[in-house]
Amino acid sequence: MSNPIEPSRDLLPLLKQYFGFSSFRPFQEEIIRHVLAGRDVLAVLPTGGGKSLCFQLPALAMPGLAVVVSPLIALMKDQVDSLRAAGVAATFLNSSLTPEASGQRLRGLRLGEYRLLYVAPERLMLGGFLDDLRSWNPSLIAIDEAHCISEWGHDFRPEYRQLGQLQARFPKVPLMALTATATERVRADILSLLNLREPGVFVASFNRPNLFYRVSPKAKPYHQTLAYLRKHPQDSGIVYCQSRKTCESLAAKLCADGVLACPYHAGLPSEARSKNQELFLRDEVRVVCATIAFGMGINKPNVRFVIHYDLPKNIEGYYQETGRAGRDGLPAECWLLFSSGDVVKQTRFIDEKPDLDEQRHAREQLRRMVHYAEIADCRRASLLGYFGETYAEGNCGGCDNCLAPRASYDGTIDAQKFLSCVYRIREKSGMSVGMRHVVEVLLGADTEKIRRWGHERISTYGIGKEHDLARWQEIGRELIRLGLLRQTSDQFSVLELSTAGLTALKQRQIVSLTQPAATVKAAARRSGAIECDEALFERLRKLRKKLADELDVPAYIVFSDATLRQMARDYPADERDLSRISGVGRKKLEEFGSAFLSEIAGYLESNPRHAFRD
Repeated sequence: MSNPIEPSRDLLPLLKQYFGFSSFRPFQEEIIRHVLAGRDVLAVLPTGGGKSLCFQLPALAMPGLAVVVSPLIALMKDQVDSLRAAGVAATFLNSSLTPEASGQRLRGLRLGEYRLLYVAPERLMLGGFLDDLRSWNPSLIAIDEAHCISEWGHDFRPEYRQLGQLQARFPKVPLMALTATATERVRADILSLLNLREPGVFVASFNRPNLFYRVSPKAKPYHQTLAYLRKHPQDSGIVYCQSRKTCESLAAKLCADGVLACPYHAGLPSEARSKNQELFLRDEVRVVCATIAFGMGINKPNVRFVIHYDLPKNIEGYYQETGRAGRDGLPAECWLLFSSGDVVKQTRFIDEKPDLDEQRHAREQLRRMVHYAEIADCRRASLLGYFGETYAEGNCGGCDNCLAPRASYDGTIDAQKFLSCVYRIREKSGMSVGMRHVVEVLLGADTEKIRRWGHERISTYGIGKEHDLARWQEIGRELIRLGLLRQTSDQFSVLELSTAGLTALKQRQIVSLTQPAATVKAAARRSGAIECDEALFERLRKLRKKLADELDVPAYIVFSDATLRQMARDYPADERDLSRISGVGRKKLEEFGSAFLSEIAGYLESNPRHAFRD
């Protein structure tokens, strides 16, 4: 397949006309040029990094139909609404449509009326549908959320496995796999299972500089959450909960306390889920209390916070969920409430898994999640390191540990007690035991297991009563992170002294430990912020909401917060000025330009202009 577009300048007019941007984000142009040259691509771009543009722009630059495989109905509608608002002929086919609506869209596809089609993997792989697709002149097949094909991904979906047949069915059509979260192992799975042919592989930085990461001890989680929401009365966000029951009770309590909130989980009827999601997308409620069933691919750009009310199961899921904050590039906060009780709950769920390999994998993932929650080092560096990326900065300025470093102390005595207890238990019984049993021995607990194995008679029994169970478990996990202890990932996970731990014990080496985490207030942080006339911004937000309601779409379909803030900073006076604002494309200028210019002019009649630093 020849490359229909070569010079960089030929892509930029399309970018500005349809999407309102004057330049590409990292890797976007290279990815697009690979596709235009007929090559397969694997693109790993962070949430908010512009993945969608990588297949939307080629769809406009090439003749034929671009097909986007998407796992969620809500994602399809969201992206199609955005594309239509930008003047792009796009549609979707899924189970939410009536037979009449589906028939109408299929007729349009046969007549070549569309440039993009969004479809679920199950429907795409039906034999009759693939035959139809061949006649629609496909120019590109893009597989979004491609990590779903891997069992090692955090959201494995068996139906994605069938997509490996596409390469043989459409050998001349470029395949594009896109995801925001994929470790090296998952990336290798995607390449192999989709049979990508000599693909271009693009892995952007996983760093989201505008996100602030914070972890707090989980004390009274409802009161902690309510206090946060009351301090941010204008902000919209997601509170992730582990159980459906928590989602519902939390949303009900928040509503009773004056915070507009709704629940979202897989147990709700589909009509209720759709309604609650729509209320959130349209800013009718500002908080959604959700299980992980909510949010994959949700394109709401002005999510200003993501709170994890309970501990996530793994880093991939946590990263993707936090990635739903700040997609517009403006500052947003990711706050995790952590308690050792959540670790116990997650461990019980893991123990119920029938497959031992699955159990082992889940335990290792949970261990890494707990490591992230408890570290005293930079959280950003820890997250990026998980995905194989090195963060070179010494202080990120964007996490609690960097802004308010936790103190360390001479923990030699605590370390000696813990390591010695592990050693004495092994010496007495000839076997290793789990973390909780070691701590119970240190605390002098009277349990059936301690009595059965005679551990009340060893020298370390009861020598650790100065700390409680949770604190000793924290110390034990820090000793694991320091490499002085090893913890197995078997069904009955046990602790063992490492070579370094045995040396530290025998030589009484000094061990520095971290003070317990205290609640740290988030410092004011403005990375990615756009200074602007806040009063004008609020007027523009109200105008945007009014126009969006008239069109029956979410407000961000009209313009993003970032675009409005730039308007409230630059005070555009005519269409030429307005067209220079990022996010203002040709169709939106024609449709909304006069309303926003009029609002700005009216505001300036009775308010002074503000000057802002560059």
